[in-house]
Amino acid sequence: MAHADIPSDTSEVNPPRLWTVEEANARVPELEELLPRLRAWTVRLGEVHTELRRLQEFWGKEVDAPDHADHERKNQLDSEWGNLTQRLEEAVGSLHREAIELRDVDSGLVDFYGYVGGEVVFLCWLRGEPEVGHYHTLTGGFRSRRPLPAAHPATATGPRGQR
Repeated sequence: MAHADIPSDTSEVNPPRLWTVEEANARVPELEELLPRLRAWTVRLGEVHTELRRLQEFWGKEVDAPDHADHERKNQLDSEWGNLTQRLEEAVGSLHREAIELRDVDSGLVDFYGYVGGEVVFLCWLRGEPEVGHYHTLTGGFRSRRPLPAAHPATATGPRGQR
C-alpha cells in the first residue's frame, strides 16, 4: 500500500502527530495482533473476487436475475465483499489518522511519522522485528532504511513542539 501523495518537498509534510521510538514500540504488540487479521481479510477478499469473477464469466448478467440458481450466492459474495472492504478501509484509515502508514499487509511493513536528526522521517517496523529499530526519509523506502542512532532521544520534540 504505497502512498504516492507524499510531497517531494518534505517541508510541506504536516502529519497529525510525530511518534517517539518508545511510543511506536508501545504500539508494536497491538500491530502484531492487527496485521494477521488484515492479512486474512485481504486473502479472503481475493477469494471472494475470484468466485465473483467465476460466476460472472460463467453466467454473465443472467446471475443477477432474482430467479437464477446462483443469484443468492452472488448476493452473499457481494455482501461479504462490502463487509471486508469496509473493515479494511476502517482499520487502515484509523492507522493513517494516527500517522501510522501500513506499507505492505503481506510482510507487515509499517511506518510511523517520527523525528530523527532534526528532520521528519518514517520510523520503520517490520512484523516479526522485536521493536522499531530503523528509520528512513519520507522520500526513501524500506531499502533505504537505516538503524536508529544508538542514543535516539526518547522525548525529543519535533517542529512546532510536537512529540
